[in-house]
Amino acid sequence: QLQLVESGGGLVHPGGSLRLSCAASGFALGAWAIGWFRQAPGKEREGVTCIIDNDGTTIYADSVKGRFTSSRDVANDTMYLTMNSLKPEDTAVYYCGACFSLSDYMPMGGDSWGPGTQVTVSS
Repeated sequence: QLQLVESGGGLVHPGGSLRLSCAASGFALGAWAIGWFRQAPGKEREGVTCIIDNDGTTIYADSVKGRFTSSRDVANDTMYLTMNSLKPEDTAVYYCGACFSLSDYMPMGGDSWGPGTQVTVSS
């Protein structure tokens, strides 16, 4: 079964950092363009990152450039999102999935998304 599972969210103060993980099972993560998106209550889905080529080149939303870094450990089929200088507006549920652009994501192995991982930035 193809699956991506997110973890690592939590509560952090403004200016703090978190690292999210996205673990793949049932397929080789390095063979797919995987990215992160987020959704806050009452707001539309916002693309955060997306890998755009086989070399792992990643594009970022303007709102996170310079603060977030996406990386992947192909040997362990895990992708990471390191988030620094967090702001209250980064509060959202974060998901990972196959991506085609910052506005086009697809869940692996099914039609529905998992629970994601909650990130809350608050003092």
